[in-house]
This record gives sequence, structure tokens and C-alpha cells, in this order.
Amino acid sequence: MSEKLVDARDTYCPGPLMELITHMKKAEVGDVLELLSTDEGTVNDVPEWVDKIGHEMVSSEEADGVWHLKIRKMK
Repeated sequence: MSEKLVDARDTYCPGPLMELITHMKKAEVGDVLELLSTDEGTVNDVPEWVDKIGHEMVSSEEADGVWHLKIRKMK
């Protein structure tokens, strides 16, 4: 299991989600990806996608205008 950083700051919807999906396809089951995003839509889009696909939303927090979303690949 590893943690990977996906830096999608300064990209706009659907950019951050597309970046996450691209990296998720390359990740191993159990890996945690941390998505950095400055697009407010990400905080709704990513959890919806995670639920639909069946991964695990580990955490979601905002600091200094940057959203940090951690997602664990479950399958």
C-alpha cells in the first residue's frame, strides 16, 4: 500500500476529477491518493464519484483555499 499525491490545483471542473481517475487507474488496491484542488466543485464531485465507483473516502478538508481529499482504492 502506498500514498500518492495528485496535484490538481488551479485546474477547474472536471479537471481535478479527471486527474484523480487517471491516477486511480494506475494505483493498486489499497493505495491512498491525496487530491489537492482549488476548485470548490471538487468537494461534491469527488465523493459522488467515489460512492458510485465503490472506493473509500478517507478524509476531506480545506486549508488555505486548497481542498485535500484522500481516497482509498478499494477494487
